[in-house]
Amino acid sequence: MSWIPRTLFGRTAAALLAAFAGVQLMALAVVWFSVVEPLARRSAEDLAARIELAAQTWVELPPQTRDDYELELALRHDLELGAVNRPLDTMEPASLFGDRLEAALQRRTGQAIALKQGPDPAWSWVELRLAGNLLRIGFLKKNYQLQAPLAAAGILFVGALLTALVALLMVRRTGLRLKRLAASAAEVGQGRLPALLPETGAVEWQELTRAFNQMAAEVQALLENRTTLLAGISHDLRTPLTRLRLALAMVEGADAKLIARMEGDLAEINRLIDAMLGFARALQVEPAQALDLNGVLAELAQAASAPERVQWQPAGPCVVPVGELALRRIVGNLLENALRYGADQPVVLQLICAEREAVIEVCDRGPGIPEAERAAVFRPFYRLEQSRSQAGGGSGLGLAIARQLADAYGWRIELAGREGGGLTARLVIPRG
Repeated sequence: MSWIPRTLFGRTAAALLAAFAGVQLMALAVVWFSVVEPLARRSAEDLAARIELAAQTWVELPPQTRDDYELELALRHDLELGAVNRPLDTMEPASLFGDRLEAALQRRTGQAIALKQGPDPAWSWVELRLAGNLLRIGFLKKNYQLQAPLAAAGILFVGALLTALVALLMVRRTGLRLKRLAASAAEVGQGRLPALLPETGAVEWQELTRAFNQMAAEVQALLENRTTLLAGISHDLRTPLTRLRLALAMVEGADAKLIARMEGDLAEINRLIDAMLGFARALQVEPAQALDLNGVLAELAQAASAPERVQWQPAGPCVVPVGELALRRIVGNLLENALRYGADQPVVLQLICAEREAVIEVCDRGPGIPEAERAAVFRPFYRLEQSRSQAGGGSGLGLAIARQLADAYGWRIELAGREGGGLTARLVIPRG
C-alpha cells in the first residue's frame, strides 16, 4: 500500500504540509535557542539575585526595621518576604522559568531549592535558611515568567497555518478546474461537444481553456465533416452501382455464372457502402430517455434473425436513461454475431439490473474470441482469420460501430470467455 496520495490535491497538500512543518520546526528551534532560552535564563538570574539580596538584607537589618523593609519589598518589587516556622508541602509543577530559577538560586546559595505553591496560585514561593532563620520569599508569576517569546512563536505558527490553508485552497481550486477539463476532454473523446469552459482566472488558465474550447469545436466540426463526407461518398457511389446493375441486366449471351458473380460483387459493394454510412452516423448522439430495458430487449429477442434460438432472461423493472436507437443497434449487433457464430446453439440474452449499473449479457456457445484479439475486433474492418469470407465474416464494422456508440454514451462493451465454451458479450450501462 503506497502512502503517496494519488490526486494532485493530495500530493500538493502533503508536500505543502511537510514543507510547512519542517519550516515551522526550524523556526521554533531558532526562536527557542536564540530568544526564549537566553531570555528565560537571564530573567531567572535577575530574580535569583534579587531574592538572594532581599534575604541577606533582611537578615542583616535590625529586627525592629524588618517590617518596614518587608512592606517596601511588597510595594516596589512585588516580593513577599518573611520568617516562617515550617516549610510548604506543595511543589510547583516543572516549567522552563522555574527550572532556571531553581538552578540559579542553588548556585548562589549553595542550598537545595525548590519552588513551592501557597494558598494563592498566582504566587510562587522560595524557602531559604539564613542565620538560623527559615525565610520564605514569594513573587508574582506574571511579573517574572517569560511570555513574549512564546506569544511570538504562537503568532509564527498561526501565520504558517494560514499560509498553508490559503495554498491548499488554491490547489483545491486548481484541482477542481483540472477535473472539469478532464471531464470535458472525455466528452470530446466520445464525439460530443461539451459545454464551453469559462475563460476566467489567471492568464495561463485563460489561454488553456480558450485553446481547449477551440479544439473541442474543431474536433466536433471535423467529425461532422467526416460524417457528411462519408454520407456523400456513399450516396454518390450508388449511382454508378445502379448503372452497372442495369448494364449487367442488359448483357446478352454472356456466361450466366459470371454475370451472377458480378451481381454478387455489386451487392457486396452496396452492403459495404451501407456499413460505412452506418459507421459515420454512429457518432450522432440522440438525447437519452428513461426506458425499461426489459421491454426493449424482449423486442430485440423477437426481432432477431433466429428468434427460436434466443433464450431471453428478463430481470425486474430496470428503468435507465438511454439512447434507444443506440441501445437497439448495439444489442442487435451483439445478438446477431452470437447467432451467426454460435454454432447453431441457443443464445442467452439476459439483463442484470444492479443499483449502480445495468448489465446486458449475450452468451453463445461458438468458438469464442482469443483473449489476445478481443481488443482488436473493435477496430474498423478487422475480422478474425476464420471469418474472413464475405459470406460468413461480414464487413468488420459491426463491433466498431457498437464501440463508437457505447463510447458516445459513456457505456462499456466487454468480451469474455464463457464457462463451458463460447463467448459472453456485455454491455454495461451506468444508471447514474
